[in-house]
Amino acid sequence: MCGIAGLVVAPGQPAPDPALGLRMNSVIHHRGPDDGGLHHDDRALLGMRRLSIIDVGGGHQPIYAANGQVCIVFNGEIYNYRELREGLERDGHQFSTHSDTEVVLQGFLRDGVGIFEQLDGMFGVAIWDKRSRELILTRDRFGEKPLYYAHDERRLLFGSELKSLLQSPDCPRDLDNDALRAYLTYGYVPCPYSVFSGVRKLPPAHWLRYRDGRIDLHRYWQPSLSPKTVLDETEAAMELERLLDRAVASRLVSDVPFGAFLSGGLDSSAVVALMARHLDRPVKTFTIGFREAAYNELDDARRVANHLGTEHHELVVEPDAVELLYKLVWHFDEPFADSSAVPTFLVSQLARQHVKMVLTGDGGDEMFGGYDRYLRLLKLERLGGLRRPVATLLELAGRVAPNPHGERLRRVGERLQLPFEERYLSGVAVMRSDIAGRLRPQAGGGSHFYLPVLDDPDSMLGASDEPLDRMVAIDLQSYLPDDILVKMDRMSMAASLEGRSPFLQPDLAQFALSLPVQYRIRDGRGKHLLREVAGKWLPPRTLSKPKQGFAIPLADWFRGPLRTLAADTFASRAFRERGLLHPQEAQTLLHDHLYHDIDRGEALWQSLCLELWAQRFLDGVGGD
Repeated sequence: MCGIAGLVVAPGQPAPDPALGLRMNSVIHHRGPDDGGLHHDDRALLGMRRLSIIDVGGGHQPIYAANGQVCIVFNGEIYNYRELREGLERDGHQFSTHSDTEVVLQGFLRDGVGIFEQLDGMFGVAIWDKRSRELILTRDRFGEKPLYYAHDERRLLFGSELKSLLQSPDCPRDLDNDALRAYLTYGYVPCPYSVFSGVRKLPPAHWLRYRDGRIDLHRYWQPSLSPKTVLDETEAAMELERLLDRAVASRLVSDVPFGAFLSGGLDSSAVVALMARHLDRPVKTFTIGFREAAYNELDDARRVANHLGTEHHELVVEPDAVELLYKLVWHFDEPFADSSAVPTFLVSQLARQHVKMVLTGDGGDEMFGGYDRYLRLLKLERLGGLRRPVATLLELAGRVAPNPHGERLRRVGERLQLPFEERYLSGVAVMRSDIAGRLRPQAGGGSHFYLPVLDDPDSMLGASDEPLDRMVAIDLQSYLPDDILVKMDRMSMAASLEGRSPFLQPDLAQFALSLPVQYRIRDGRGKHLLREVAGKWLPPRTLSKPKQGFAIPLADWFRGPLRTLAADTFASRAFRERGLLHPQEAQTLLHDHLYHDIDRGEALWQSLCLELWAQRFLDGVGGD
């Protein structure tokens, strides 16, 4: 697990300055405190910071091949690197290290960009080929590891984090209005956008070639939601257990101590149970909770830990909310407002005191239909042709019913009249379009307000027209890579901790996506088949536990430790003159929250995160 950064210039341009490479490396030191390296020639800089997990002593990067003519820097882990290495050695390739990085490099020498679709892992890769004067960038299938780039006719900048690119004085810094609109809607900036119009994110499962000042992008893999498996339920359960077991086992390859996050929910508990099957010692597990009972899963995690006999570590935290918020803003680089980043960071800090790598349950909800919003929209879809008449009735009832009940009725009525994709995305959105439109009028609203995250979900669907599959296809394009995996990458890396997600093993993920709806959702609950399989290993309470997000007491924080910061920020001259958000509307949100008993915690968190980001990355105020 590492961070990478670099620069390649077009022919005729001055050679890159090594001092820039050192700065790009230094600013992501947290991603790899164990080691660092830099390649420099007349056209290219390739830098990396290393968190040593595999081949601790011998995996220094950059790594070279072909008499020094091909150079690689690599961020991530390849779980099938041993099998790939055996094949490469049979073909005559020789290795100087035991690292997975060199396997990727030797695979590139043999297969070119065809090696990428053979990799089971999480990765951001940069390969500089002096023979062809080409830079190749690539990213893993689901987007577990990030990769930003900015290019023009003179050069291409790249890096695991945006802050590396910003070390270059000529990195574009013009704000992208579409990205800000999407941020206000979802709380994150979706790929391929970045907050700056001249910087982009390389999409998952893509590779990019930069040569002579020009780039081209190519997709090397895509998940598919059809055809569906023909296995009966018993056979499907057996295959799911086999694939789950293999996925977890493959992610236990490590030369350093490791453990697992354990929330007490189904996904993380199933991962820990399978880890226990493969280890001859107790699994180290980690959980954090808050004083407020509604935000505390310690009892659930403790129950699973006791059942599985883990070495359990837990902590009830009372964080300094202001200091923590500033840290999060620094590590995310872009405006990011998923408040569950707070407990993710805190549990990463706890785990890092004991281990260097953890397994997580990320991806289970998308693969097995676990989100409550899937269930809610499926209920609405049963209305069929009655949807529009019901929407009209709800809007009429909403006009006469007292608030907030009337407001909720009107919103449901509005959602029912949207096209399917927008109907679903309006449920993913964390800020209503009317509030976003008042806070930032230039963001627009109305038709297509929810669409900046969509590319072509139909390409994943094939022949499937199931509403559940359509929702999952959207989430695989945006919510998973742009929220869930961004959160895990940045918060674990902020603590110099590696996180691995077995549910994103390609064969397991593809099998889960091939399950028919009745194998995923049954009796009003998601993850049906996963529950059936995990029932062999877990206590009954874990299987029946309602889904609980990794949340924080935002409403209380804005009436307590964040109240002064929010009030001072929204009333400040800098906030008013910057104009990212309408000052009076932001102050109205805070006033409603404090005095009218209307919970505006999410909208306030988004607004505050945006302005603190601007202070740090536009004004250069504050530290890391």
